[in-house]
Amino acid sequence: MPGGRVYGGQVLAQSVVAASRTLPAERAPHSMHGYFLRPGDASADITFSVDRIHDGRSFSTRRTQAYQSGVPIFSMIASFQDEDPGLEHQAPMPEGYPDPDELPDIEGEIVRAHPHSGRIFRERPVDVRHVPSPIYVDVDEPVARQAVWMRVKRALPDDAGTHRAALAYMSDMTIQESIMRAHGIAWTTPGLKVASLDHAMWWHRPARVDEWLLYVQESPSARGGRGLSNGRIYSRDGALVASVAQEVMVRVRQEAEPRR
Repeated sequence: MPGGRVYGGQVLAQSVVAASRTLPAERAPHSMHGYFLRPGDASADITFSVDRIHDGRSFSTRRTQAYQSGVPIFSMIASFQDEDPGLEHQAPMPEGYPDPDELPDIEGEIVRAHPHSGRIFRERPVDVRHVPSPIYVDVDEPVARQAVWMRVKRALPDDAGTHRAALAYMSDMTIQESIMRAHGIAWTTPGLKVASLDHAMWWHRPARVDEWLLYVQESPSARGGRGLSNGRIYSRDGALVASVAQEVMVRVRQEAEPRR
């Protein structure tokens, strides 16, 4: 990340992988709740510690702590389940969104126009297409909702655990933006400070992250320097893949009042 910080979704996804390695492959994560405690230093190693909280006939619980320099930077508890038959329904995929192939590759255009300043987009492993438009420089319409099509830029192995972890990585991308968009705040706003506070995710159905996924996001509330954003991730054929909730710190530098 700019400034040498570790991207939060990376630590989140690695924590899920660390916990998964203490369980058989068929017992997969279905929910996680985590707190971002300190900024991660991209130049330093991260150590992951997993506690085996509970193992039942169908469910297991694990706690993962990510450490740098002896102090935790992220703490997560996750639940795992064997696949079971049962009731099934889902919220339908919203209609009216353009196909991802119809949307412009804004990030690719930034890289081509600004080969040095476009480094973050060139090196990001995920292709992102905003609906209606990105908020990198300005905000077209201040509304508390948005959607993005996303997929990783190269094919991944068929291992389901890899795709679940990569989906967790991707779930931390852009979810903050419905809060910012509601107030017309772009990423280039002077004095802007944004930091994820906590993150919850529920995996509903399997999906490939190297195929297009629609991430629908909305912010129901913001107050006291914090904003809440909810998200639903759908496969291209309309299956509800995952649900996400995140609370975010958003601070904007206030201009000094003119003297009277």
